[in-house]
Amino acid sequence: MLIGVPLETATGETRVAVTPETAKKLVAQGHVVRVQSGAGVAASVTDAAYQAAGAEITDAAGAFGAEIVLKVRSPFDNEIALIKPGSVVIGMLNPFDAAGLQRLAAARLTAFALEAAPRTTRAQSMDVLSSQANIAGYKAVIVAADNYQRFFPMLMTAAGTVKAARVVILGVGVAGLQAIATAKRLGAVIEASDVRPSVKEQIESLGGKFIEVSYDTDEEKEAAVGVGGYAKPMPPSWLARQQVEVAKRVALADIVISTALIPGRAAPTLITEDMVKSMKPGSVIVDIAAGKGADGVGGNCPLSEADKTVVKHGVTIVGETNLPALVAADASSLYARNVLDFLKLILPKEGGLKIDLEDDIVAACRMAQDGQVTKK
Repeated sequence: MLIGVPLETATGETRVAVTPETAKKLVAQGHVVRVQSGAGVAASVTDAAYQAAGAEITDAAGAFGAEIVLKVRSPFDNEIALIKPGSVVIGMLNPFDAAGLQRLAAARLTAFALEAAPRTTRAQSMDVLSSQANIAGYKAVIVAADNYQRFFPMLMTAAGTVKAARVVILGVGVAGLQAIATAKRLGAVIEASDVRPSVKEQIESLGGKFIEVSYDTDEEKEAAVGVGGYAKPMPPSWLARQQVEVAKRVALADIVISTALIPGRAAPTLITEDMVKSMKPGSVIVDIAAGKGADGVGGNCPLSEADKTVVKHGVTIVGETNLPALVAADASSLYARNVLDFLKLILPKEGGLKIDLEDDIVAACRMAQDGQVTKK
């Protein structure tokens, strides 16, 4: 098969869908890999590195003109125009972007959105949400440390003792757990909150303290369990009690990192403006959900601004929406391995393209085919 790897043109996107490591493996399997010139430069990969791995360097038309096009972000209209009808497009295509999926279907492309892979053991190696959220959690702490005007660890010096930073993590999925681990390595004192009581042990194993909120009704207990590895929206009664507990911790915090997202829904408000007002001057909030609040405004904090760092009520609020792109080399490496593992499902060793809809991962990721949006 002819596989194309275009340069990502979305603003701020530095990742690439194939690395020399995965290109070499694809070439060894008998595929032809064409990489657009400069596609890997922002991820610290040169054209020469791809050529050494056996890939060909081409232009945009050459990359988009392949039988299988591997992307990080969904292609723009001008890019879709370069893709031949019947070709396969694989990437993070946003399963909840109905208009975007319709454009891919209208172009008669077979599209696979890797974010839609089920949260099962078999699909772990191609779970792009987890691989990229892991990086986002790490980078969120590093960005917070960069914006915070004090040390993270406790330091005892001849000039006096510096207290350790107090960090509160809101939302303890993959990103939240990595944020806890990273903040702990930097010497911070950490508290974390999540709607799922099952994460308490994970938080404590990483050196954090779980902010507990009681579950008083069967409805609250059922919602707290979650579905498919994701949290469910919690009843207003529980959210009100959680907000009270979280508000107490946020007022004392130096750093707050919020990671709460529910696929297909607006990000829940976890940090109100009153909470921001209660924080100490110089405190920092990193809102990973920035730009995903109601109507695309705010995030877990309504004062967040997508892709901007602002100061509100003396608190620095970071609204970076693509943290993995700030760690482009490793983010690309992990993403490319996810892509490679997915390709194994549709490119069997005997050769040729085989879309087996009996395979639950293939079926879940398929968004468009034969001119129709196929998302279930």
